Amino acid sequence: MVTAISSQPEQPKKIVDEVSGWLRVYEDGSVDRTWTGPPQALPLMEPVPPYSTPHEGITLHDLPGNPNLRLYLPEVPSGHLLPVFLHFQGGGFCISHHSWLMYHQFYARLARTVQAAVISVELPLAPEHRLPAAVDAGVAALHRLRTVVRSPADDSASEILSDKVDFSRVFLIGDSSGGNLVHVVAAKALEETDEFWAPVKLAGGIPLHPGFVRSTRSKSELELKADSVFFTLDMLDKFLALGLPLGATKDHPYTCPMGEMAPPLEKVRLPPFLVGVAELDLIRDTNLEYCEAMKKAGKEVEVVVSCGVSHSFYLNKFAVDMDPTTGERTQELIIAIKNFVERH
Repeated sequence: MVTAISSQPEQPKKIVDEVSGWLRVYEDGSVDRTWTGPPQALPLMEPVPPYSTPHEGITLHDLPGNPNLRLYLPEVPSGHLLPVFLHFQGGGFCISHHSWLMYHQFYARLARTVQAAVISVELPLAPEHRLPAAVDAGVAALHRLRTVVRSPADDSASEILSDKVDFSRVFLIGDSSGGNLVHVVAAKALEETDEFWAPVKLAGGIPLHPGFVRSTRSKSELELKADSVFFTLDMLDKFLALGLPLGATKDHPYTCPMGEMAPPLEKVRLPPFLVGVAELDLIRDTNLEYCEAMKKAGKEVEVVVSCGVSHSFYLNKFAVDMDPTTGERTQELIIAIKNFVERH
């Protein structure tokens, strides 16, 4: 006689934390980043494959290593050395990938307009990899650049980089939480001497709408309204709770470098900075507070305020292409970055 064995249906995993549309954390520690928000946003999250045939004057190359890098390379005459943008993507330390269309459409344009190589760093994501994991990846990327120059045989990236870029003109650039990394990575890197990094040199930092906040709400957080699924106060709070070191608050130096818990800015060695601020950004006021604190500490800081637009507006390709104000502000931002690079 055959005895039937009944199987219990698999129980769905229990969600213990969720960021609406973006991310679900389960009780077993696994994380699901399947987008469940408005489907019209999905194209911006599509990965762009690398291409070696120039498209609008740019080729796109993936450079495997520690960390993985993505290179936007404009066509230039032989012997012409390009300044370098070392790019950190946003996403509240928890989501997004440097291969997404939202980054490609802006950084390919920036590389072409500025005539610079953009090297984008693949960042580890929280909560699986809480800070300082992303900071460590940013510093490791600088070490890779140094290796390309000093020991080209040790890194295959040297084949495409060594005779095309000027390693003495490296600019850190980052969007949103990637802007936080610009400050933190620059400060950590410059704890070392210039001789340690030579011939690599940090020529500047460009945090764009950095995620600088305090535990208490700013006036702009309280009064401005979120106008996009890409940035809300709920997202801000939850991503930082998942991304910061366990037990840390938003007053941590990673998110509040101008605060009481951070090292005094006067004692932090930093290159010249260009900070991008959006007039309608929920965290506009703490961005401006950071800029004022940097100036008060004697740092070289320029500020470009984009009027009539909100957080990371320049990454929304649909708005850049179809909304005249967003298109104009994006062009203005690119020109401000170009001028900053040319001065440094």
